[in-house]
Amino acid sequence: MSDPPAQLIVVDDDPINRRLLASYLEREGHAVATANDGRAGWELVRSRPFDVVLLDVLMPEMDGYQVLERIRGDEDLRHLPVIMISSVEDMQSVVRCIELGADDYLPKPFNPVLLRARIAAGLSRKRLHDLEREYLEQVEHVVTAASAVEAGTFAPDALDGVAGRDDALGTLARVFSHMAAEVQARERALKRQVQELRIEIDRTRADRQVEEITGTDAFRDLQRRAAELRSR
Repeated sequence: MSDPPAQLIVVDDDPINRRLLASYLEREGHAVATANDGRAGWELVRSRPFDVVLLDVLMPEMDGYQVLERIRGDEDLRHLPVIMISSVEDMQSVVRCIELGADDYLPKPFNPVLLRARIAAGLSRKRLHDLEREYLEQVEHVVTAASAVEAGTFAPDALDGVAGRDDALGTLARVFSHMAAEVQARERALKRQVQELRIEIDRTRADRQVEEITGTDAFRDLQRRAAELRSR
């Protein structure tokens, strides 16, 4: 099964450059969204997931610097690869973009070979980050499951998603699930034994109380009187 197309966004106020770039990227097999100014681009980036942002520097409404700064300041978006593409070639602009957190900077008109390499590098970084985030989230599932075992609320299928992995974490999840199931089985057996023991204790206590009553002189006197009444 082939991987789904990468989700890219081109933010550029130049309609010709925007169409050229989008067409090229689509021919490369990517899914491409476009925005004609910085504000529209920022709203799109916030509203749906992307793998790489291609961002012009000089735009109306909100320039590329501002969009880049907002992306890097957002907890959920700060790891999103951003490639700046601009006709501004002075070193000060390049330095500013890098300082704001851009992953790369390419001049217009774009070089197809260089652009392809930069996007491939950006996608690799994004996929590596996504794998790392998924791994940490699944580690947290194991930690949460351990707390659930202690609290007696562990669900048998709680780690099914993690146990399907073919790495050390998946092995840990499978072993942990098996151990948790054994712990729960022992706890259920122990509860049954405790309940049976309580029943036996209650029965023994009741027998003792009956014995204490029937062993008194008063009870024996009542038995004697009852026998006399029955014999009349």
